Amino acid sequence: MKKSISIVLLTLALVCLIAPFAFASEEAATDSSVGTMAVLGTALGMAIAAFGTGIGQGLGLGKACEGVARNPGASGKITTTLIIGLAMIESLAIYALLVCLGILINQGIFF
Repeated sequence: MKKSISIVLLTLALVCLIAPFAFASEEAATDSSVGTMAVLGTALGMAIAAFGTGIGQGLGLGKACEGVARNPGASGKITTTLIIGLAMIESLAIYALLVCLGILINQGIFF
């Protein structure tokens, strides 16, 4: 747990250190530098979203397996609730993907 927290904090510190260089340009920002930052930002955002949803789905599946192991008679209700919960968790990653694609389209990366 301490290792994952330190990795997250190190990543945030790295982003905070890179941000001044992105915005400290004396000239007007060129389209390529804005596009590059948009690509990096969307990649980081999607990575965080996938990481979070992966953890959420893993915890949900683990608890569902424990519930079925403790009470096999309730496996039908647990499975139904699990599938609904996994769909809700996965929808968060899909929303993050749509936001990232929207940012890339707004910057003219795709079209």
